[in-house]
Amino acid sequence: MQAESGRQKLTILHTNDIHSHFETMSSVAAIISREKEAAGQEHVLVLDVGDHMDRAAAETEGTMGQANVDVLNLTGYDAITIGNNEGLTIPPETLGTIYAGLQCPVVCCNILETGTGTPPPWMKPYILLEKGGITIGIIGATAAFSGFYQLLGWDALEPEQAIAEQVRELRDKTDLIIVLSHLGLTIDKRLAENVDGIDVILGGHTHHVLEEPLIIERTAVCAAGKFGAYVGKIVLERKTRSEPFGCKEGRLLSVTHELLEPEVEHAIIRHRQRAEETLSETIAVTARDLPIHYERESPFANLLAQAVRRHTGAQLSVVNSGQLLGPLPGGEISTGMLHALCPSPINPCIIKLSGSDLVQALEESLLEEFSGKKIFGFGFRGYILGALAVDGMEIRYDASAEPYRKISKITVQGEPLDRSREYTVGTLDMFTFKVGYETLSHGQDTVYMLPEFIRDLLRDELSRPGALEQTLIPRWLD
Repeated sequence: MQAESGRQKLTILHTNDIHSHFETMSSVAAIISREKEAAGQEHVLVLDVGDHMDRAAAETEGTMGQANVDVLNLTGYDAITIGNNEGLTIPPETLGTIYAGLQCPVVCCNILETGTGTPPPWMKPYILLEKGGITIGIIGATAAFSGFYQLLGWDALEPEQAIAEQVRELRDKTDLIIVLSHLGLTIDKRLAENVDGIDVILGGHTHHVLEEPLIIERTAVCAAGKFGAYVGKIVLERKTRSEPFGCKEGRLLSVTHELLEPEVEHAIIRHRQRAEETLSETIAVTARDLPIHYERESPFANLLAQAVRRHTGAQLSVVNSGQLLGPLPGGEISTGMLHALCPSPINPCIIKLSGSDLVQALEESLLEEFSGKKIFGFGFRGYILGALAVDGMEIRYDASAEPYRKISKITVQGEPLDRSREYTVGTLDMFTFKVGYETLSHGQDTVYMLPEFIRDLLRDELSRPGALEQTLIPRWLD
């Protein structure tokens, strides 16, 4: 708000890492609407810092993100950036289609098309907005999973350098610079310390909760946790046009279900119905149930191991049973059922792994401290890690033996495993990030296989003659 003295005030409302928690979106929209009304719409900026979408949710999976775009539009965001869940799990052509209907800009300065060296047509490296007579520069950046983005035809630039370049370009053109950083708290702090000219960093990716802004070298670093539990609010003010903006107020607004935004609520219900129709397609008919166990071998986990080995063409495959959230029932299997049982947006990959590293992971799989371990992030949407399921190998073990001495013999395609030899292993991208069974991250020459998710591989394996019978052949022999 602007008075005779030249005093100016701007309220910024921000969200991040909602991850398609549609149950909170209507309440988030209601809080934003309330705050806009209180402060005056022309003095409020509404921003999202990425990972609004998550294909673990039926609404996103069944509409390929259109449900999220409609919610963003109805909530009234002024700009958004992408997180890895948008950039890596929604095909580029689909993103282009659904973002064509987005009523605000997508801002990200560190993603370029490989062929053109420019951002995708629906993305801008920065934007300039005016609110209440204040010229605002907004820059976005997302976590640079370069190997994955290259497979999609994009180059992911080093984000800190890309942001610094944009800040230098905008510094003399704006009253205020805001960075939408889907990079994590460690990088946000480093940006505040090292890049002069950033007034506000709105963070995400690491799901950190900052109940009030961190003020680092005059930069306000903010974040609102995850899943729509909070809406971040920061109020900036300056007394005269010649001085910089300062942080007058910064806090998190708790999201409760007492407030609902009717239009958003109606849109979510409509998209949920549409998604259910899309996901009702029958993809297979099975003659038997496939149980799942998380502490020992089970047929459904074996099916996943078979699917990964067949898709990758590797000598053997290793997957964790925790990717599967329940047994596969006999009868008609729909797209929605497979999505509900295997919601993680995880891709297969091929690694070259030493026999000794493989043995270490298999020994750990026999210990409850590993199979029962709770895992968060890295694309994993299960509850616990689960034991390892394999294909292309046979393991003889004694469950009563001492830890790390339980396995007596391993064969790979009928030949004894050689600890000094390197094997081609089909596995899951999650393991390459040192999650769960850490020695699986020691693999070399990793080849990530996008865009297929592991549930897509399960779908193919269910249609292969004899696949279900093979799941009953034991690979772990006690």
